[in-house]
Amino acid sequence: MASLRDRFEHAITPAAFRSYLAEFLSTFFFVFAATGSTMSSRKMIPEAPMVVDPCGLLATAIATAFSLSAAVYVAVNVSGGHLNPAVTFGMAVGGHISIPLAMFYWISQMLGSVFACLLLKLMTVTENVPVHGIPDEMTGFGAAILEGAMTFALVYTFYATGDPRRGAFGTIGPLMIGFIAGANVLASGPFTGGSMNPAYSFGSGMVGGSFKNQAVYWVGPLIGAAVAGVVYDNVVFPAQTPEDAIRGVTDGIGV
Repeated sequence: MASLRDRFEHAITPAAFRSYLAEFLSTFFFVFAATGSTMSSRKMIPEAPMVVDPCGLLATAIATAFSLSAAVYVAVNVSGGHLNPAVTFGMAVGGHISIPLAMFYWISQMLGSVFACLLLKLMTVTENVPVHGIPDEMTGFGAAILEGAMTFALVYTFYATGDPRRGAFGTIGPLMIGFIAGANVLASGPFTGGSMNPAYSFGSGMVGGSFKNQAVYWVGPLIGAAVAGVVYDNVVFPAQTPEDAIRGVTDGIGV
């Protein structure tokens, strides 16, 4: 068993720093496209609030699906393509990534999200960065359950499509991940915004100037991701040999 010092040394190697950069860039790409699509829709139809605008919801869902697919694909062979603190948490719970490495992943992901939202704010000047929120008639507990359920579906799809025991990750994996994310946005846009990603909500909240209900976008996704990892690895597709249980950052499941 690796000592605490060994785990921290593993987190400050050149390969680890390349992983952090990959996570930062891919999270930046994803959040820029997802948030930018919402801002563009509001700019073109300013009189229609996004919560009741089906065209804006569809545009955001499509942008989410496309950008997440591409961002996962370009990062998967470097960092595993997490792009999401909830996914990283689920991987840490399953023992597929060390705690120190996971902490640096979180920092990289949140910085990527903040920089993406900040660039959108600076370049559009008069436009407000949309912040994830819930309607007045919905409780925080209900919203957290919804976000947790969607994140469970997202992370379970990541596990299933990225499991090396099922074959190479290939191109179809990122597409399936993007599809489930886009579908979840369509299902939950008017209720929670369809975040499924604490870094995404953190960046938009910081630049947008509101952290109201921020706990919804951390508690729900973190729990949903952890449950998805446990269910997949221990119930649906348990490891049969010691080799099956060992999956590295870049040669195993990527999200």
